[in-house]
Amino acid sequence: QEHLVESGGGLVQAGGSLRLSCAASGRTFSTYTMGWFRQAPGKEREFVAAITRSGRIATYTDSVKGRFTISGDNAKNTVILQMNTLKPEDTAIYYCAASVLGFVLPTTPISEYRYWGQGTQVTVSS
Repeated sequence: QEHLVESGGGLVQAGGSLRLSCAASGRTFSTYTMGWFRQAPGKEREFVAAITRSGRIATYTDSVKGRFTISGDNAKNTVILQMNTLKPEDTAIYYCAASVLGFVLPTTPISEYRYWGQGTQVTVSS
């Protein structure tokens, strides 16, 4: 059983930056493709970014391309989501998730992600 814990959320003004971390216990990140999702009030959970177990391929949803960067540190069992130029529409609870698939797309069903963290709140003020 994997245990994922997110941290780094908070309140930031539009245009600012935040760095989210996801730490895992159990198997190393080299076993999974790791993803970040977010869920705003009244909306469905949506894909944000993912990185393959090798760390070589990153995938992003269109709305965050050029602003967010996902990276992994297998030695530390941590995946990072660096968020720059934040917008009020980025406000949501952000979740870390792990999939046994070798590669994912933004359209990969959420059901393919086996493990989830508890989420961290990101609020961007205008």
